[in-house]
Amino acid sequence: MTAVIYARFSSHNQTEQSIEGQLKTCYEFAQKNGYTVVGEYIDRAISGTTDARPDFLRMIDDSAKKGFQYVLVYQLDRFARNRYDSATYKAKLKKNGVRVLSARENITDDASGILVEGLLESMAEYYSAELAQKIRRGMDINAEKCLCTGGNIALGFKVAPDKHFVVDEDTAPIVVKIFEMYASGKTVVQICETLNAQGIKTSRGVPFNKNSLRKMLQNKRYIGVYTYKDKEIPGGMPRIIEDDLFYQVQEIMGKNKKAPAHAKARQEYLLTTKLFCGKCRDMMTGIKGNSHTGRAYYYYKCNSAKQKKCSKKAVQKDYIEDLVIEECRKQLTPANIDKIAREVVALCEREKDTSGLKRIEKLIRENERKQRNLMNAVSECEIESVRKSLYEEISRISAEHDALKSEYAIEKAGTVSLTITEVKFFLSQLRKGNADDISYRKTLINVFVNAIYLYDDRMVIFFNSGDKPVTVDDELLSQTEEGDGFVFGSGCSTSSKIPATVPFPASPKTALWREFLRFHPRPAALGSRAAGFRAAPGSFYQ
Repeated sequence: MTAVIYARFSSHNQTEQSIEGQLKTCYEFAQKNGYTVVGEYIDRAISGTTDARPDFLRMIDDSAKKGFQYVLVYQLDRFARNRYDSATYKAKLKKNGVRVLSARENITDDASGILVEGLLESMAEYYSAELAQKIRRGMDINAEKCLCTGGNIALGFKVAPDKHFVVDEDTAPIVVKIFEMYASGKTVVQICETLNAQGIKTSRGVPFNKNSLRKMLQNKRYIGVYTYKDKEIPGGMPRIIEDDLFYQVQEIMGKNKKAPAHAKARQEYLLTTKLFCGKCRDMMTGIKGNSHTGRAYYYYKCNSAKQKKCSKKAVQKDYIEDLVIEECRKQLTPANIDKIAREVVALCEREKDTSGLKRIEKLIRENERKQRNLMNAVSECEIESVRKSLYEEISRISAEHDALKSEYAIEKAGTVSLTITEVKFFLSQLRKGNADDISYRKTLINVFVNAIYLYDDRMVIFFNSGDKPVTVDDELLSQTEEGDGFVFGSGCSTSSKIPATVPFPASPKTALWREFLRFHPRPAALGSRAAGFRAAPGSFYQ
């Protein structure tokens, strides 16, 4: 098993020695657990609250090259303190078959840990959706007044202090010239070459290309029409181009336009990495089939069966996913919700790492002691030059105290703290979701399903929320289509492979903490506990 180490120290109160300590602990963890370290990624004097970390981003990009399977960190706050960033980048690593491991925190990989991981990821999505709804509401209000809603400003315009658009006298003539050039018969490529040769840039400050120029030529804002989403308000913008010229350009573009190829719909196989063959234990992944009429069908098929090494038949995608969703919803009983919430909160508290807070608290106490001693020294000193030096030292110590207080606040904000009420509310909202919504289906499977073993006449589901597997008896054979005239395409969609032999999962006894530790939003986002929980309109909770 190959791994890389990611280490980071922030700019305050940490030094290169911090990196050495992190690397030492990670190498010891790797040796103890049988991981081969193939590289190091190190960011110095950069906070974990930002994702603008060069080596961190390089590591994320390198994960796509499949050169390593794990990322080792001293503890999870080295990866990210921002829970949203943590969820985002761990999802990217997961897509590339890479997992993040903490060398210092006792986080196991059993079924309970996966449950917490799924819950936290879903809760992060919950709050992200609610925040996005508030932002959209504010933008909608601005749009009704024909105000700037942010983002890039089209070439030829600028924004006044009251947020209304006004004509930019410096760049508006460029816009007119572009429309006139196209109307006179110049091609998009020729216009781009002319503009770039003259050093003229787009509104984003970059050279023109075919896409940016075509988009510009179709922008109705140049004829005074304010546009926002699917709404158009004539007269809501100052005019730069006359109607005759604008619509002449649209007519020419319509004649020159070539019909684009229709994009193929991408199918999501929700059970990939969780569905296994009951006969050989190999993973079952998604494949596409076509009938003689050209109609597309989608299935899960055993990877060994694809190589003619197993006799397991394929099963229809929608059929098996619907069965699993139905069983997942059965897990959301009041008794189960209560049990899960209590275990999550208990383990969250038990596994909480407060060493960082204690370290900063100790430094704050020492700082306050120094300030008291200096103040006493000032009161007893009669030599003016010495008193001046003491006041300067007091000022320096006071600034250090403020910095320590700030660091303490950041450290505390990154410490997950949950209540039973919060977790129960979230799971209760999950119970009300729309079973046909793709986001909701993903959430249920990620939160509750550990592994599924599929036979020809039944499937056995191991849930993260209980000790006992659930067996669903059904005539799955009648739902398979292999051998009935369908041709399975070679360009089918599959996901990353895992070892062919997968043991049955262990009972979910410990480490529910892992999921919340990974993906829970910072406590400030929770508002006033359960009172702050409101599902965003249109979300999958509705």
